[in-house]
Amino acid sequence: MSNEPIDIDFVSDIACPWCAVGLYALEQALRDTGLAARIRFQPFELNPQMPPEGADTRSYLQAKYGLSDAQIAQNRATLRERGAAVGFEFGERTRVWNTFDAHRLLHAAGEQDLAVQGQLKHALLKAYHGQGRNPADPAVLRELGQAAGVQATAAVLADPSLHAFDVRQAQAFWQQAGLRAVPSVVLKRQLLVQGGQPPEAFAQALQQAAQMPAVR
Repeated sequence: MSNEPIDIDFVSDIACPWCAVGLYALEQALRDTGLAARIRFQPFELNPQMPPEGADTRSYLQAKYGLSDAQIAQNRATLRERGAAVGFEFGERTRVWNTFDAHRLLHAAGEQDLAVQGQLKHALLKAYHGQGRNPADPAVLRELGQAAGVQATAAVLADPSLHAFDVRQAQAFWQQAGLRAVPSVVLKRQLLVQGGQPPEAFAQALQQAAQMPAVR
C-alpha cells in the first residue's frame, strides 16, 4: 500500500445537499482509515439556467422532481438525520440560487492552494445549506472568500469572465466522462463513488484506491 496521498476529484455543486453529506462522510472515512488524500473540488451545476433572483425551494422541487409536500418534508428529515450523523447541520433553505460565481471563486481557490479551496467549499456549504444564504450574492462570496484566504476574491468578483471558461471546461470534461449526478467522487481517476454514501462505503473505496497505482 502506497503512503502517497490519494488524489480525489470531488465533483459537486454547492446547491446539492447530498454533496455536503458525501463530503463530510468522506472526511470521516479518511479519519477512520488514517489515509491521506488530496481533494480537488470540481464544478457541476445542477441549475445552470437559474436566474439571479433564484427560485422558491418548494416550488422548484415540485416542478423539477414532481415531489409532494410530504415527500419534501421526508427528504428534509432524512437529510438532517444523515447530515447529523457525519457532523453537518442542515438549516432552513427557502430559495435555490445560481452557483456559477461560487464555482469561479472555488476554481481560483484551487489554483492557489487545495487547503484554501477546501476551506471555501466548507464555508459555502454551511452558508447555503446551514444558513440559507445566497452564494450568488457578491457580498456573501466576498466575506467567505476573504475568510478562507482566497487571494483572488476581489478580482473574481470584479470580473465575471475570470475563470468562467475554466469552470465551463471542467464541467464539460466531467460530463463527457459520463457523470450526470452529484456528488461523484473519483479516486485516482479510476474509482467512482456516487451519492451521499455513508463513511463505511467511502472507507472501503479509499482502501481499494490505496492499492491502485496512480494514473500518470
